[in-house]
Amino acid sequence: MIINNREIGNHRVPYIIAELSANHNGDIQRAFDSILAAKEAGADAIKIQTYTADTMTIDCDREDFQIKGGLWDGYNLYELYKEAQTPYEWHKPLFDYAKEIGITIFSSPFDETAVDLLEELDAPAYKIASFEMTDLPLVEYVAKTGKPMIISTGMANLEEIEATVETARSSGCQDLLLLHCVSAYPAPIDQINLRTISELSARFSVLSGLSDHTMGTAVATTSVALGACLIEKHFTLSRADKGPDSKFSLEPDELKQLCQDTKIAWQSLGSSGHERSPSEQGNVRFRRSIYAVQDIQKGERFTTENVRRIRPGFGLDPKHWYQVLSSKASADIARGTPIQLGDIA
Repeated sequence: MIINNREIGNHRVPYIIAELSANHNGDIQRAFDSILAAKEAGADAIKIQTYTADTMTIDCDREDFQIKGGLWDGYNLYELYKEAQTPYEWHKPLFDYAKEIGITIFSSPFDETAVDLLEELDAPAYKIASFEMTDLPLVEYVAKTGKPMIISTGMANLEEIEATVETARSSGCQDLLLLHCVSAYPAPIDQINLRTISELSARFSVLSGLSDHTMGTAVATTSVALGACLIEKHFTLSRADKGPDSKFSLEPDELKQLCQDTKIAWQSLGSSGHERSPSEQGNVRFRRSIYAVQDIQKGERFTTENVRRIRPGFGLDPKHWYQVLSSKASADIARGTPIQLGDIA
């Protein structure tokens, strides 16, 4: 998969997306500042969300529309999305600014009008949120753009993921990446089940990654070892400033740490095998080998008193120990001399 000339895959450093979401707190200058901070922290992309309260739900106070418990307790849906939305009129300035400073920007569309707006802005990719992944008409509409698609699988069972993947592929999506996700805010670490990342990749023959709602960066960094080639984390300038998503979002220094640590984690994976690494070559000398620990006369039998297996490693490998002990010296050998095959008779 390629987004804005940046290749994404297991052979590359993980792609890091800073999810701005509602952390602009209704202030476009804060949105600009967040984009710059994400760039400076080392993120590959900043992602926003494209919806209005009216494209998400209706203004209704019936029980179905009330949020009870959790991070957004006390809101009705319309009020929450009214507060959290990124206004449509902000999109072009935000896209223009991201392009100006050199960071990729794209979005999660929540209905067809959002896709139309993002197409006008030439969005390089699309993210389908977990809550929308079962909206197959939306998945189809996005897939028909031909752009790369990143789909979060939070809450979805296997049958639902299969249907979404099939819809995306049959509608024209050639570049598809699935994100393992636990749609809880924040998500409990003991319920993350990171092994699902590699399972998604194998089952659906796609790239896979993690949309992470846990606190901190440990889970996201660990995910690299399970095959995550893309990681999405919510991002805020400061959790102290509050906001709908601030509690489970990273601050700039934490995002920077994530970018650094995931690169290190990826570099450490290397390849499987048992070849000696270049950094080990100089230490071979400190292995054990067979040495004379007393002066030995020609014809004298080798014993556990006059030879030992010690460091350094310039003599015979210890695997020759019993062969040496069953032999005699072929020449005089001084104490501290490594025993070689030519020394035994």
